[in-house]
Amino acid sequence: MGRTVALEGRTLDWARGVFARYYAARRVPAPERFARREFAAFPFRTETLMRRHASFRSAEELSEFLAREVPRHVYYSSAYYRSPDHPKMAEKGWLGADLIFDLDADHLRGADALGYAGQLDLVKERVGALIDDFLVRDFGVAPENLRLVFSGGRGYHVHVRDEAFQRLTSAERREIVEYVMGVGFDPATAVDERREDGATPVALDAEPGEAPGPPKGRSVRSFKRLYPPDAPGWKGRMTRSVLRLLARWETEGAAVAAAEMQSAGLTAATARRLARVLIDEGKAQSIRTSLSLEVFRGGVPDEFLRVVLGQAAIEVQGETDAPVTTDIHRLIRLPDSLHGGTGLRVVPLDRVELERFEPLRDAVLAAPAGEEVDVELVEPVDLTVGGSVVRGAVGDVRRLATSPAVFLVLRGQAALRP
Repeated sequence: MGRTVALEGRTLDWARGVFARYYAARRVPAPERFARREFAAFPFRTETLMRRHASFRSAEELSEFLAREVPRHVYYSSAYYRSPDHPKMAEKGWLGADLIFDLDADHLRGADALGYAGQLDLVKERVGALIDDFLVRDFGVAPENLRLVFSGGRGYHVHVRDEAFQRLTSAERREIVEYVMGVGFDPATAVDERREDGATPVALDAEPGEAPGPPKGRSVRSFKRLYPPDAPGWKGRMTRSVLRLLARWETEGAAVAAAEMQSAGLTAATARRLARVLIDEGKAQSIRTSLSLEVFRGGVPDEFLRVVLGQAAIEVQGETDAPVTTDIHRLIRLPDSLHGGTGLRVVPLDRVELERFEPLRDAVLAAPAGEEVDVELVEPVDLTVGGSVVRGAVGDVRRLATSPAVFLVLRGQAALRP
């Protein structure tokens, strides 16, 4: 669930009132097969006690519950049960579960150096790659069986509602996660090495029990090349990543390429030499055009394969919260509910909508025009939320529209002023 800032007194009543207005005015759609799912919620007045094992017989009953209880967080199960409201998991009668992937900025390499908005941009890019490269391309999931949801926090949930996946065990789901994360993948297998003989065939002369060697009078060469970019699985994925890496180095220059290769373990002299060959002598472009690695004098340097393929492996390695995917009883945020740590909506999307979706613009809680409140910043802030630019240092007082004020207060970046 992530961090939830404790609220009390007037601040708690104000924030709960904002949520109450939302749930009173909006009919939150019930998820598919909702009568077979368990629902759970955290009340506003306690962030540590989850109310579980609820079920609803109709969409109207769910809406009435949200309007009456005004939960700070609300979830439903990825699993389907015969008796979803039974208090004992063993007695619920598990029937299957959606396959869920959770990508959150907490799990992404490089996210620590980014602010909140930058993290949202990064995770959106990665979730698109998860859908396109892994779920659709590799696993053959039909787009209509995918549900994509912005979590309301710093990530996205991808729901696979395909019957072929619903009965998978935790161990089988773990195998899928490990494939996505590239566990056990050897980058060297992304190079297609072929042996080619000379032009004059002669008989082999191996002694009995010995493996035949190359034919006498014939030369044998080994040619290395990348697999086609559209090759299935990790081989094609590695090629696409290597080509992106080389294209980036061409744009950013030999100095950047040398620095990155040196940081990957090469000596400064070797890194500069390879960068000069790749960028200044145009070998990177030759590789991108032909996929051939036979562009170096004296054969393909082992350093090139080790560093470039290693860098590409880091770039393409999938990133997902493994416990969410492997848990066949997982609770996941209810689409169209409000996230109690940000006040942002949990927004359902399709793949096309993802491209133009901006969480700090499109998921911000709507509030009456002209409604404002005074807050005091308790952290430095530089964000644009719901069209409002908020900048300031600790201790600054700002009069804000309700939407950005709720966002900052629930995140613990601001406090409500009297």
